Amino acid sequence: MNIQEKLLSILSDEWESDIHLKRNDFLVQKNEIDTNLYFVIEGSLRVFIEDEIEEHIIRFGYKNSIITALDCFLTNKPTQFYIQALKKSHLKVISKKHFNEVMQSSDENKKVWEQMLQGFVYQQIEREVDLITYSPQKRFERVLHRSPQLFQEIPLKHIASYLRMTPETVSRILKTLD
Repeated sequence: MNIQEKLLSILSDEWESDIHLKRNDFLVQKNEIDTNLYFVIEGSLRVFIEDEIEEHIIRFGYKNSIITALDCFLTNKPTQFYIQALKKSHLKVISKKHFNEVMQSSDENKKVWEQMLQGFVYQQIEREVDLITYSPQKRFERVLHRSPQLFQEIPLKHIASYLRMTPETVSRILKTLD
């Protein structure tokens, strides 16, 4: 059982409610305080920020993944992120307060949460290294290897944004893989 499966096992009877989103609905918007943790039952979502010119996708959530506005979850301060449904989505919800109670209830739960956070930090480091050091082709290949489900769940234009490429570059790379 991997670490996410362990966490989900711990939380299996702890989810407090469900949310259903339509395509393009926002789960979280910039400057909101939303410290809930969400588990995606079905659908897909994107986590992004905006600058003066464009949106920058940071992460995705899709079936069997956990998603939150992590900056807000960790600090209780307004988030810098938007979380938006890319298609009709169903999520389970647990409040930060209840989640922390569950995680603090045993040493094993604390260890699982610590390992989950370490895994997340490592994923972010891998992504930064990819964006800074690798060619578009190599970035694409590394993400495809790490997260093949991403390419089944997320439209290519959003994957292109996540990889900091144009959709045309992604299409060109895909043609070389056939």
